[in-house]
Amino acid sequence: VAENEYEGVMNVRIGPVSGKFQGKLTLSDVVEPESLTLTVDGKGAPGYGKGVGKATFTQNPDGTTTLKYDGDMNIGGALASVGQRMIDSVAKSMIRSAFETLDKALEARLEAKKTGAEVNFTPPTTTEFAGSVAKDMVGGFTKVPEFRMILYILPVIAVLLILAFILGK
Repeated sequence: VAENEYEGVMNVRIGPVSGKFQGKLTLSDVVEPESLTLTVDGKGAPGYGKGVGKATFTQNPDGTTTLKYDGDMNIGGALASVGQRMIDSVAKSMIRSAFETLDKALEARLEAKKTGAEVNFTPPTTTEFAGSVAKDMVGGFTKVPEFRMILYILPVIAVLLILAFILGK
C-alpha cells in the first residue's frame, strides 16, 4: 500500500471456526538492521484480531543473525470462542512453520549465490502449511494429560459398547 504498510488476505481455521480475514500490517520504529515494530489489524466474518509485535535482530560473530520477537494479540468475535489454549497452539505452530519456510528460502538463496545458479525454492502450498499446523495441534493435544487419558479410554469404551450391542441381540 505504501512504504512499510501492507494489506493482505489470510484464510484462518482454528478448531471449528474458520474464515477469511482482510488485514493491514504496518512496520514502524524501524531501526535498520536492528529492530522494528509490527502492528497488525485484521477483520473477517469469524471476528477480528489486533496485535503489536517487536522484533530485534542481532548480528553474531559467525555471520548468522539472531531474531528475537515478542508480541500481544487481541481477538474478538467467534474466533475468541475457541479457547486461549487452542489459539496459542495454532499461533505458535504458524510462527514455527513460517520460520522453517524462511530458513529454507534463505538456504536456497545462499546455495544459489555460492554456485551461481538460480534460486531453487518452492514455498509450501496452503495445504502443506495447514497440514503442518494440524500435525502440531495433534501433538500439542497429546501432551495435555486429560486429552491423553481420553485417548486411552475411548478404545476401551468402544469395545465395551460393541460387546454390549452384540450380547444384547
